Amino acid sequence: MERKIVHVVGTGTIGEPLIGLLCDYEDQLGIDEVTFHKNSALKNDRSKVFDLIERGARLAVDDGKEKEFKKLGMDSDFETEEAIKRASVVIDCTPKGIGHSNKSNYYEKFSDNVRGFIAQGSEDGFGKKYARGINDVALDHKDQFLQIVSCNTHNVSCITKTLALSNEPDNLVEGKYVCIRRANDLSQPDNFIPSPQVSQHTNEKYGTHHAADAAGLFSTLGMDLNLFSSAMKVNSQYMHILWFNLKLKEPTTINEVKEKLHNNDRIAMTTKDLTSTVFSFGRDHGHYGRIMNQTVVVEQSLHVANEHEVSGFCFTPQDGNSILSSISAAEWVLYPRSYEDKIQCLSHLFFNII
Repeated sequence: MERKIVHVVGTGTIGEPLIGLLCDYEDQLGIDEVTFHKNSALKNDRSKVFDLIERGARLAVDDGKEKEFKKLGMDSDFETEEAIKRASVVIDCTPKGIGHSNKSNYYEKFSDNVRGFIAQGSEDGFGKKYARGINDVALDHKDQFLQIVSCNTHNVSCITKTLALSNEPDNLVEGKYVCIRRANDLSQPDNFIPSPQVSQHTNEKYGTHHAADAAGLFSTLGMDLNLFSSAMKVNSQYMHILWFNLKLKEPTTINEVKEKLHNNDRIAMTTKDLTSTVFSFGRDHGHYGRIMNQTVVVEQSLHVANEHEVSGFCFTPQDGNSILSSISAAEWVLYPRSYEDKIQCLSHLFFNII
């Protein structure tokens, strides 16, 4: 019987916790082995590499770099191409642009050996867009290359589908969003900003990439949605915030809105209005500090105007929702008929109330 091997490329904001989660739930997910690729031998990164190896993952490095890693006490088991070739599925978690480079340099080369390749939100055009619970029915056995949409696109799409599209696919008249982004991740030493900074509308139709990516995600379901997003950064590291305004064809009430949100197990509700307190809850109760829900809705911010316009605020769990979709996509590649049952082992990591 073929061994099920998941290979993760990159150990950054998404890669590091993803590798650990795969190791922790290896048996329940039906995975025989987890391997990961590290590009550079850095002294500061030794601790995380040691911990991932301790949890069961096996290290792969570029040919010729073995001695650099060994000098820092990091023993590799595989060379880059060897690790890719022997994998069942590859999840690329590298910085923007590198996923496309890896696709042309490695992944297409080994497409006959590997069942599927998955990249993250920055790699637009890598493959079919995917988010767990949004477009699972669009997955096809021909989809060897998949792109997990960004964390904020998960939030936009989850809110939109839950409140506007759950009953009628043509119920949405217009969706508008403002993504208030945190400056950088806690693990990132660079790019912090001293004050709020607004972003440009680079897409004539959709504004920022968030609405464009969400529209692309829903297009895999044959939908052409009227979406527009704006974005800005603030000088905080505690989660992104999303403001949404959905104009609906069918009338609704505030109680119906709350009921739909409560009934979605990928949505957490909260009365906390500070990102720091929600982040702190995740640190105390989440998997290694992470909230895996696709969004955390601030209940008292919800508003319905004229029975047809729903608005409110919600927090984006940053890498948590992308990690969930990455695992879901990998399990679909490995177990296309039973992946939804397999990933139920992670259900206890989700919160109904925060």
